[in-house]
Amino acid sequence: MADHLALEGGRDRPQSAPQPTPAATPKESRRLDWRGELRGLFWLLLVVLGFHSFVAKPFYIPSESMLPGLRVGDRLVVSKYAYGWSFVSPTIPDPVAMFRDIVLREPQETWSVQLPAWHGRIWGSLPERGDVVIVKPPGSNTDLIKRVIGLPGDRVEVAGGIVYINDTAIPRQAMGDAMIPVDANTRCDPRQYPGALVRNDAGAFCRLPMYRETLPNGRRYDTIDLGFSQGDNFASITVPANHVFLMGDNRDNSADSRFSEADRGLGGPVPWENIGGRAEFITFSLDGSTSLDPRTWFSAFRGGRAGTSLVPATAEPAR
Repeated sequence: MADHLALEGGRDRPQSAPQPTPAATPKESRRLDWRGELRGLFWLLLVVLGFHSFVAKPFYIPSESMLPGLRVGDRLVVSKYAYGWSFVSPTIPDPVAMFRDIVLREPQETWSVQLPAWHGRIWGSLPERGDVVIVKPPGSNTDLIKRVIGLPGDRVEVAGGIVYINDTAIPRQAMGDAMIPVDANTRCDPRQYPGALVRNDAGAFCRLPMYRETLPNGRRYDTIDLGFSQGDNFASITVPANHVFLMGDNRDNSADSRFSEADRGLGGPVPWENIGGRAEFITFSLDGSTSLDPRTWFSAFRGGRAGTSLVPATAEPAR
């Protein structure tokens, strides 16, 4: 008992064991590692921009120049590597443009900075006839979407709305009327499409005459031709080396290689360095009815357009 009891005040009582000194506990809240967070965001941004610059990027259709195949509100995937890379390939954000657009409400053509122009492409190759491509007009930083019609050395001419390549008319077949549903993104403006707006039990539609063209390589696609317009006649021109001749499928509402830069066109054949990539497929499409109300986010999706390929079909050879 002597080992476990101590005599105090004439009474035996247990001796309490020595208590360990409590260790200092860390603070409950730790300071945010701003350097680490910024470093992580930097690398994430670098990966995203690298992917957009060299692999693929999304693209939004802002106009009706590629009707009937592409509609305002379509979202596409554009492959950046299809023809190699040039000065228009990199995606470099422009903070000044973003600030002016978002904060100052001054609409900007683009939120990116373009590199100084240089000739040639890295691991470059020419597009094929019929490819749908993204192009920056010379001297501009705005992306347009058009179809490749003529390649280097081709003689291209438009007469009476018929396209000729090397003095041979592109075969064209009437396909009836395209009935394009009218919505907030497809308004069927009577100034552009007089008399085209029709209504029936299924709703409102823009009825547009549709023609199927077949290029010399067998690729075919549908176009819209409303009748006579300024672009229905274009004098014969030989496409220079490393250039392509581009046209929109909506022949009477497309500023393309048939029109001068003063008319907001491409000013003739475009250097291949100005091609930013090839349109591959539609990811999804919106009818323009979205608002801050989350209930409109799903109802605005256009059915049946997601996954649509933009690679033109090839006609079967005649037997």
